[in-house]
Amino acid sequence: MPIDQLGRELKDLRISVTDRCNFRCQFCMPEGEHYEFFKREEILSFEEVARVVRIVKGLGVKKVRLTGGEPLLRRHLENLVALISQEVEDIALTTNGFLLGDKVQDLALAGLKRITVSLPSLRDQTLSKLVGRDVKVNQILEGIHRSLELGLSVKVNVCVVRDTNDEEILDFIEFFRPLGVEVRFIEFMDVGTLNGWSLERVFSTKDIINVISQRYRVKPIGRQKRGETAEGFMLEDGYKFGVIASITQPFCGECNRLRLTADGKLFTCLFASDGYDLKSLLRGGAKDEEIRDFIMSIWEKRKDRYSEERLELLKKGIKPKKVEMFKLGG
Repeated sequence: MPIDQLGRELKDLRISVTDRCNFRCQFCMPEGEHYEFFKREEILSFEEVARVVRIVKGLGVKKVRLTGGEPLLRRHLENLVALISQEVEDIALTTNGFLLGDKVQDLALAGLKRITVSLPSLRDQTLSKLVGRDVKVNQILEGIHRSLELGLSVKVNVCVVRDTNDEEILDFIEFFRPLGVEVRFIEFMDVGTLNGWSLERVFSTKDIINVISQRYRVKPIGRQKRGETAEGFMLEDGYKFGVIASITQPFCGECNRLRLTADGKLFTCLFASDGYDLKSLLRGGAKDEEIRDFIMSIWEKRKDRYSEERLELLKKGIKPKKVEMFKLGG
């Protein structure tokens, strides 16, 4: 099992299956920008992706998460799930949920176990403004309900932006608590360069807990597993929710995630500026052992800890070049 320069083990592979999205969310892929997407021939085939999963399983990877862009835009995604379910049991998907209701049954039958839906508002007008499209909240909720009916584990991610959707925090708790769906509130992060991020727009973990504590007694329960991104909290009735505090309480020291982009590059950090070309090996006749050694060498020299360095860089006025999240995968 490879260990990086800061003692972090490789356990989790996040796979972006497309850089395209049907939304234009303000905090990822805002409307008005010109986007150049990967050509079809540049994108890894399902067989190539499954080969990578098989190789990294031998390095200790136990969890795979499919991301995008919007992964449900990738045709016949259930075929990829079926392929990688032969290698690992813990397969998850992050989606905006718009197409989920139509596709989740095939994905579940193929072996998908967990779904995370990114939903920044429970109000139609606010949601449409944030995602840059005319969307009804019920279109997303139908997919969530269908997923629960099929027995899948569902979580909802809420990126909280000050003076935008912070007044809905209690609404999310009230709505999803009866369903047993864990809500995870995310501090607005400076992923990429296009989302207009500033520290003033961050609604912090402390702010989030203060809001919820106005109505409920909140008990901190910490991270349930090493490498988890969310800090856990519990209400008196046992309902659990989480907060991902990348800005105010960075957790780089436990990060165990490697990212594979749709065009076959490996990234060792969500805030990275450069990746490593894996596709050339995959399509150049390299043996599994060569690919395995290449991945090990990348991980073993890894020393990323951007979230821990962010505030110091801000003080110095340094703005590192970063890959946009829709290219890299969330």
